[in-house]
Amino acid sequence: MIQIENLSKTYQKHPVLSIDNLQINAGESFGLVGNNGAGKTTLFSLLLDLIQPTTGFIKNKTIQVDKSEDWKPFTASFIDESFLIGYLTPEEYFYFIGDLRGQNKADIDQFLKQFEDLFNGEILQQKKYLRDLSKGNQKKVGLVAALIGRPEVIILDEPFANLDPTTQIRLKRLLKSWVEKEKVTLLVSSHDLTHVTEVCKRIVVLEKGEVIRDVQTSETTLRELESYFAGELEEEE
Repeated sequence: MIQIENLSKTYQKHPVLSIDNLQINAGESFGLVGNNGAGKTTLFSLLLDLIQPTTGFIKNKTIQVDKSEDWKPFTASFIDESFLIGYLTPEEYFYFIGDLRGQNKADIDQFLKQFEDLFNGEILQQKKYLRDLSKGNQKKVGLVAALIGRPEVIILDEPFANLDPTTQIRLKRLLKSWVEKEKVTLLVSSHDLTHVTEVCKRIVVLEKGEVIRDVQTSETTLRELESYFAGELEEEE
């Protein structure tokens, strides 16, 4: 379980995140949505100890993330291309992550076979460095690397961005099946309301760094979210 208490982040006296209490249960598929500047990436950066909170704390399976690194062996993430190592080939990068996760090359080669459809013949054995791949293919590498070693918690920021429609559909199926099969806790942030409602069973809406809505996904969730954000647009007009 992930526990968030009295969490805030302020930059130059400007508050960008303020969450009194939020819990994400083990095995839950959790979606985070909101407009630009809502605080989604800030929250994920705090979850990964990439930045320090101004107040409060986050605990990942009882471990306070900014006080100990013991949460790292069971937590994986892909936030953006900065997580990649541009001068490696995809194979070299997968082997590198595998080594960190206690997997040998044979383990990784076997593991990667299940992603042939997702890779679509564009990732492996292409003799290209990661820096030379398209944004979409870089994202595929980062997303698959986050699954190596069977982590218990997976954090993905905008996983559907820069992917073509076919790959988006394949990724949605992959994430849903992975949660069911591996019983992982999946956290996804996305601007795409359709994708996040299809993948996640719980959705939190952030606005100006605060939790505005926290709902269990149902048949009406997408329509309700679209109405909410359409209302925000009408208020601006």
